[in-house]
Amino acid sequence: MGPSSVISFQDLPKIELHVHLDTSLSLVNVQGLRSGVTQEDYLREYVAPEVCQDLTDFLRYPASAIALLQTKENLDMALRQLVRELTMDGVIYSEIRFAPLLHTADGLTPEEVVATLCQAAEAAEQETGVVTRLILCTLRHFPVEQSMETAQLALAFRDRGVVGLDLAADEGFSLNAHIPAFRLAAENGLPCTAHAGEAHGPASVSETLEYLGPRRIGHGVRSIEDPELVHYLAQHRIHLEVCPSSNLQTGIFARMTQHSIDALYRAGVPLSINTDGRGLTQTTLCREYALVAQAFGWQAHDFLLVNRMALQATFLPVQTRELIRTRLEAGYKPQTTP
Repeated sequence: MGPSSVISFQDLPKIELHVHLDTSLSLVNVQGLRSGVTQEDYLREYVAPEVCQDLTDFLRYPASAIALLQTKENLDMALRQLVRELTMDGVIYSEIRFAPLLHTADGLTPEEVVATLCQAAEAAEQETGVVTRLILCTLRHFPVEQSMETAQLALAFRDRGVVGLDLAADEGFSLNAHIPAFRLAAENGLPCTAHAGEAHGPASVSETLEYLGPRRIGHGVRSIEDPELVHYLAQHRIHLEVCPSSNLQTGIFARMTQHSIDALYRAGVPLSINTDGRGLTQTTLCREYALVAQAFGWQAHDFLLVNRMALQATFLPVQTRELIRTRLEAGYKPQTTP
C-alpha cells in the first residue's frame, strides 16, 4: 500500500452525499426493528450477494428492509441508528435519501413518512453532532403523477430538513415521466441529483443532464467511456457521487483497480466517495477509503480534496457549509501537515 498505509481512515472527517436509508440497515439496526433476527437471517434477507448479475438483480434485495420501514416508530429508529453508525465512521455531514412513496404500505401517508424522518434527522443531529439532511427519491418506474408528488413533498418540507430531489432505481426506464417533476424543482430553486451512468453507459449521463438538469449525478462512473463527456463534467463542475464497492457489486467493474474513480479524479471531474447501501453492500466509508487507497495509492491530501469537492456540492446554504468546512479542515491537519 505504500504511504497510504499510514493513513488513519477512522480519524478522517467525511462527507457522505449518497446513502440510501432502506439499503443501509445494519444487523444492529434490523435487530432493533424486528425481534429474533439472527446474523444468518440478516445475511440472507438484508445483504445482497458480493457480485450480482447486474443493477436490476441488485435492486431486488432492498424489499426486506423496505417491508420493515412502514411505521413511524421503525422509520424513526432506523434513521437514528444509521446516523449513530455514520458517527462511528467519522461522518460529519450526510444527505440521506429515501423514496417516501415506498413507505405507505401499512397506512402512513407520504406526508407522515417525510415528517417522521425530518423529525428523526433533527433528533439524530442533536444526539450525534452529525449534520443530517434528507433527499427525496422518485423512482424511474414511477408514472408522472408519483414523480410530481415526490417533488411537491420535497418542496413542502424544504425548510424542515429536506434539501433535494433525486431520481433512482432501474435505469432501463425512460426519463420522460420525470421531466415535469425536475422542472418544478428547478423553477422553485430546489437542488437535484439523479442516478445515471451506472447500469447504462455515458449516454445515460448526457441524457439526464440534458432533460433533468441536475447539479449532481449519482454514480456516473461510466462517463469515463466518453472523453467528451468527461471534459464536460470537469468544465461544468458536475459532481459525481461515486460508490466504489457498490459498482463492483453490480458488476460494472470486476475489481477495484479497474474502477474509473481515479481516472475521473485525475481528469478534474468533481466527485465524492460514498457507500450507497451500507447494509446491502456491507461497507463503511472507512472501508471505501481504504480500498481506494490500496488500489490507487491515494493519500490523505487526496481524500481531503474529494471531501472539499463533496462539501462544495452539498445542497446546503453557504453559512452552514462554512461551519462544516471548519470541522473538515481541522480534522485533516494532523495527516496532511508535512
